[in-house]
Amino acid sequence: MKKLSPLMLAGTGSDVGKSVIAAAFCRIFLQDGYQPAPFKAQNMALNSYATPEGLEIGRAQAVQAEAAKVDCHTDMNPLLLKPSSDQICQVILNGKPVGNQSAYQYFRKEGRQELRDAVNAAFDRLQNRFNPIVMEGAGSISEINLRDVDLVNLPMAAHAKASVILVADIDRGGVFASVYGSIMLLNEEERKLIKGVLINKFRGDIRLFESGVTMLEELCGVPVVGVVPYYKDIHIEEEDSVMLETKNLQASHGKVNVAVILLRHLSNFTDFNALERDPRVHLYYTNNTDEVEKADIILIPGSKNTLSDLYELRRNGVAQSIIRAHKSGATVMGICGGYQIMGEEVCDPDHVEGDIERLPGLGLLPITTKMQGEKITRQVKFNFLNSPVMCEGYEIHMGTTLPVHGQSLSTMNKLQDGREDGYYKDRTCFGTYIHGILDNGAFIEFLLEPFADKITDEPFDFKAFKEEQYNKLADHVRSHVNMDLIYQIMKD
Repeated sequence: MKKLSPLMLAGTGSDVGKSVIAAAFCRIFLQDGYQPAPFKAQNMALNSYATPEGLEIGRAQAVQAEAAKVDCHTDMNPLLLKPSSDQICQVILNGKPVGNQSAYQYFRKEGRQELRDAVNAAFDRLQNRFNPIVMEGAGSISEINLRDVDLVNLPMAAHAKASVILVADIDRGGVFASVYGSIMLLNEEERKLIKGVLINKFRGDIRLFESGVTMLEELCGVPVVGVVPYYKDIHIEEEDSVMLETKNLQASHGKVNVAVILLRHLSNFTDFNALERDPRVHLYYTNNTDEVEKADIILIPGSKNTLSDLYELRRNGVAQSIIRAHKSGATVMGICGGYQIMGEEVCDPDHVEGDIERLPGLGLLPITTKMQGEKITRQVKFNFLNSPVMCEGYEIHMGTTLPVHGQSLSTMNKLQDGREDGYYKDRTCFGTYIHGILDNGAFIEFLLEPFADKITDEPFDFKAFKEEQYNKLADHVRSHVNMDLIYQIMKD
């Protein structure tokens, strides 16, 4: 098929919906016979994913790759920043950690060209393999104080010769000022890259905004390519965890109540998406001690700073609530950092995570963890306990976990390559390093089996559900965007 120029979805600000719109275009181009792939030069997120090569990228680009039905690759997100505190980030380049930096250090001009060369090279490799590339910007395109060090927005679009669509969120208000202001703050060369405007998250009768479309086009000198309505019935993975504490805050009667502990540095919250959608389950995120103790199942998630989160769980009383709930019959399961927290102790003698060298864990599993500098990232296939079903997941963690002295290994999972993972104490207490374990239907059935008397609905097919959502998203965006104009822009 004819080569299309790359399409960049840039934003008037953060959280305007760029990631989801990019996923929609990945599926639309796939449906139209192309071989698209996503690209975001620099992403900042705690939610990451392991590629088939065992390297790390932002989860949003993995989702977009899934929408495009291609394997994810580090070239889709060559630079990932994972915050470990309010001011420090772990810098991951081409899938591998290269150190921790403060925001001030990261945004210095010194050494910037090296990073720019790396992200440009990643794009060039991707461009040779796929058509078209669906690019995503970061934050606002008009952070003029950072213009000289920007790697991800218009300098990246200029390198890629991309057609830029400016995405604005009308739901937050001020859409005329945000669109016009964003474009007017650009210099003349940058403005030439903006080929259109997409208004996102519209509520109400779109006919009432027809005059607004005309006004924006006259003000900005570029077409409005679409007005996409807000939706509630399409479920695509979210990039950020900021909305977790608003989800299902209280336990519910008539279903299996699953409490996910709301850690301050919670990572890979998408581990729980399948359970969120399962009609047999009521899942809620909480650090309220009363709500923890009402749960049938308590899930302790991954963390970007295990020791800091363990310290906070002890300070706010949640640790004691988890222990009390387990003594009263609740199932407790830890994933990655949550697995480490469940042990007798977590040690960090080399200060990999920070200043805390040792903390006692919850004491639910007879294991001890030592933090180590080298990060493990890999996709895995495994069988859990005696199940013959081959499951899939991925590991992203630092640290080694072993049974405490005098305890034998009681393995949770047998990996396809012969390695072992996790610790299984009994039916109500176990942990694993494997993210995505809850995406496997067989494991969900194992987890819910003790609560069969509460279950009336049928098992849930998460993979089929996700495919349906990508197609619904594509249909929704396609029906409210002028795709003929998009293709014309990309062929000019």
